[in-house]
Amino acid sequence: MPSWLFIVVAYLIGSISFAVVVSKLFSLPDPHSYGSGNPGATNVLRTGNKPAAALTLFGDGAKGWLAVFIARQFGPQPETEPLILAAVALAAFAGHLFPVFHKFEGGKGVATAAGIMLALDWRLAAATFVVWFIVAVVLKISSISALVASLVAPVFAFYVFGNSPLAWVFIPIALLLFWRHKANIEKLLQGKESTIGR
Repeated sequence: MPSWLFIVVAYLIGSISFAVVVSKLFSLPDPHSYGSGNPGATNVLRTGNKPAAALTLFGDGAKGWLAVFIARQFGPQPETEPLILAAVALAAFAGHLFPVFHKFEGGKGVATAAGIMLALDWRLAAATFVVWFIVAVVLKISSISALVASLVAPVFAFYVFGNSPLAWVFIPIALLLFWRHKANIEKLLQGKESTIGR
């Protein structure tokens, strides 16, 4: 199986918007049509359906994990693995942000990035989650937690992987996460961002 095919498969897996799929399964409105318009677990939670939100969160994380897992299990030899895995990770993340199955209107990518981290190295995922959790508990603002976690993730990645494509890939992922959170950043600056559970 050629390397480029794993990248294409990763993008297609990432393009499955679980917010849309789960909403249809639970007979909920399209997540693009209410709240923030973002197809993600937080917006699905605005319907009041916690199981649907939890399933969305799990699905978006699982697809990031699955894309990397497939490439790692069935991909080329170890000497080319880091570069290919990095490309697969970025493709899966890009698929979530710009899903071909949903008119390229995707989510912000936090859960998918977490799934990618877990598939690459559990230590990276655990360290980043701890930072996210601490910020979430202290400040109770989900977007700040995500932004801080995306800032520290590349630092942790370089510690875990060294000067490897697997570490470098988290720089564009972090930049894309910030870009997708631009509306949240504007609300934060205006003091209008919602707190967790509100």
